[in-house]
Amino acid sequence: MRTSVPGSSGFTLIELLVVVAIIALAAAGVSFALRDTADAQLDREALRLAALLETARTQSRTSGVPVTWAPADGGFHFEGVTDKSLPDQWLHAETQVQGTPTLVLGPEPIIRPQGVTLLSTSLPNRSVRIATDGLRPFAIAPAGP
Repeated sequence: MRTSVPGSSGFTLIELLVVVAIIALAAAGVSFALRDTADAQLDREALRLAALLETARTQSRTSGVPVTWAPADGGFHFEGVTDKSLPDQWLHAETQVQGTPTLVLGPEPIIRPQGVTLLSTSLPNRSVRIATDGLRPFAIAPAGP
């Protein structure tokens, strides 16, 4: 069954709608793929730091050597771990630590409650806190009063 007028050339309305829908889906996919806001970067830094702190905590428990974490210029450092076994730089240069906390990560299985707050220079009103109650792993702490 022909949907166009005999003798005329061109696209049918259905063909045009399909093309427009494909273009809209492609544009949406590209916009989501390119979206890497400072907010998402700060969350990624927080998740990474929580994983690094737990890794250092595990190394401390298995070796029996106390491990500490502290911020440093342009990054952070771990004391008590094998040299260069853990990274010491932020993924993004905008990441900063509020204050100068020192975290003690072991070797005891239960440590004191402690945490660290990350900030981004590109988002001055946003912060993310990574904390532990001493028993549970380090994780992003919920916003509180």
